[in-house]
Amino acid sequence: MIDLDVRPMSRAEFDRWQSDVVAAYAQDQVEAGTWTADEALRRSEEANRALLPQGMATPGMIFLLGVLADGTSVGRLWISLTHPRGVAHCAYLYDIEVVAEHRGQGLGRALLTAAERTTRDQGAHALELNVFGYNTTALNLYGSSGYQVTTQQMRKDLRTSTRQEPDAEAATEG
Repeated sequence: MIDLDVRPMSRAEFDRWQSDVVAAYAQDQVEAGTWTADEALRRSEEANRALLPQGMATPGMIFLLGVLADGTSVGRLWISLTHPRGVAHCAYLYDIEVVAEHRGQGLGRALLTAAERTTRDQGAHALELNVFGYNTTALNLYGSSGYQVTTQQMRKDLRTSTRQEPDAEAATEG
């Protein structure tokens, strides 16, 4: 088992994390095809300000840092005790990240377990999160940790697709 201490972020750690999470979310949106590279950083900053109007002091938000026994910071968590769509007794995991050079060692699972324990201790009955479809590593982690798909968005890029859709009559034959 991994000896991982999970503790609240300091103000300086939060400030570094906030800058990193805004950039990472912008990049995720570009990779997902949701935003253009030109608008992504601005839109990510706006979304972050809307979710954290009081920064680190925003009520119901928890910011944690995963630290190894030697003091090395290896991961971060951002949890909201209030679900963004108002789901009762359901916390929301906005961000879970393992530092790149420490991935593949079970730290993501350890951080996820810490997030579950933290939210349960705060009275939540469930923990929900969003994962981008291209992030197969995260999809595998969540699936193997008991998370189930509750909603799913799908997209087809019509600019690059050459496959013809079956006509309605052919689709109903059978």
